[in-house]
Amino acid sequence: MHTTDLLGYCAATLTTISFVPQVLHTWKTRRTAGISLGMVALFCLGVALWLGYGIALAAPPIIVANAITLSLSLMLLVMKLRFPG
Repeated sequence: MHTTDLLGYCAATLTTISFVPQVLHTWKTRRTAGISLGMVALFCLGVALWLGYGIALAAPPIIVANAITLSLSLMLLVMKLRFPG
């Protein structure tokens, strides 16, 4: 594995796991009042574009990180829509 790939995987791991506490907290409390629907929707779109970019480049660190982050952010988006208060 190249050093740049290792750097990419480390960065991807940290930025991806940063979403886990928010998703778990929202799931447990069913409260989304402090989360902006616009921010989550735009974030999902941005991550989907990053995933497409990673696929176009055939860059595993970008693909893996953004696939996981997209899943987590879509969960948050669904919860925001389902638990609006």
